[in-house]
Amino acid sequence: MVKLLSVSLLVILFSTSVAAVDYQEHDGMLMNHGDGHLMDMAGGMVMGQNADTLPGGCDSIAETKEITVHAGHKYAEKFPGRMFAFDTQEFNFKPCTKLTVHFVNEDKIRHQWMMHGLPKYLYPKGMFHLEISGPAKISGTLILPPGDKTYLVHCDIAQHMEKGMKAQLKVGKGDGDLPSIPGVTANAVVDDYKVSLPELIVAAEAEATAIANQPVVATAEATPIKVTPKQESSFISGTTVIGLALGLLLAPYLAKKFKGMTPSEIIAYTFEQLRMGIDIIVKLLSDLIKRVSENKNKILPGN
Repeated sequence: MVKLLSVSLLVILFSTSVAAVDYQEHDGMLMNHGDGHLMDMAGGMVMGQNADTLPGGCDSIAETKEITVHAGHKYAEKFPGRMFAFDTQEFNFKPCTKLTVHFVNEDKIRHQWMMHGLPKYLYPKGMFHLEISGPAKISGTLILPPGDKTYLVHCDIAQHMEKGMKAQLKVGKGDGDLPSIPGVTANAVVDDYKVSLPELIVAAEAEATAIANQPVVATAEATPIKVTPKQESSFISGTTVIGLALGLLLAPYLAKKFKGMTPSEIIAYTFEQLRMGIDIIVKLLSDLIKRVSENKNKILPGN
C-alpha cells in the first residue's frame, strides 16, 4: 500500500512538472557572438539583432512595437494544400519602428521567422533571422528602415515556405503585395490537376495496344488494301489540319509548357509530339481497316 502511494505520488509530481513546461525560453540562454548574432547550444538563434543603431534616413525611433508570432502545422489547416504556416500572414508598421518579435515554435521540428531585403550596411546579408528547434520561444529586436516597402518573411527550412510558412511585412504603405501569401494573395503558380497531353498519348497508346492484342478468328485471307499516293497525300493533309486544330485548342497549355524553353527546344518538342500523334492515328486506322476487312470476309457468300 505504501509503495502504491509512493508510485502514485511520483507519477502526479512528474505529470505536473511536464505540463508546466510547455515552451522553453531561449532569451536568457543566448550567447552574443557579435554583429547581432545570438546563439545557444539548444537550437535557438537570432541573427541581425539591432536594438540601438538607426538606419540611414531615420532621425529617431517612430514607435516601439512588440509582436508574438506562432508557427506550426495547425496554422496551415485553414489553407488547403499547405502544411506549415504562421498564425499571422501580414504585418504593418510605421517606418523607423523599433520592433521586437517573440517567435513561438509549436512543432517538434525546426522553424524560422526570417525577414529579407533589409539594408546590408546595418543587417548582415540583409536579413533579420529568428530560428528555434522544437517547441520553444525566442525573441529578437530590429529597427525597420524608412520608406514604403514590402518585405518577405518566411521559414527558410527546405520546403517550409513552399508549403505555406511565409508572410509579408509592410513598412508604411508598402510597395505592393507579394505573391502566394496564404490567405492574402493568389498563388504565383496555380494548381492544375487536368490530364496532360503526354498522359493522353500514353492512354491512347495503351488502348491501341489492347485492341491490337485481342484474339481475332480468321475465316478467310483478307485482301490487302493498297493506298495510292493520292490517298496517302490526302491522309497526311487531313492529319496536318487536325494537328493545327489541336495546336490552337492546346495553346494555353503549350504556352505554360514551353515557358523557359529555347526556340530549338520548343521546335524539337513540338515535332516529337506531332510524330507520336501521327503514329498513334496511323496505328488506330490500320487496326480499324483490318477489322473492317475481316468482318467483310465473314459476311461474303461462300465464306
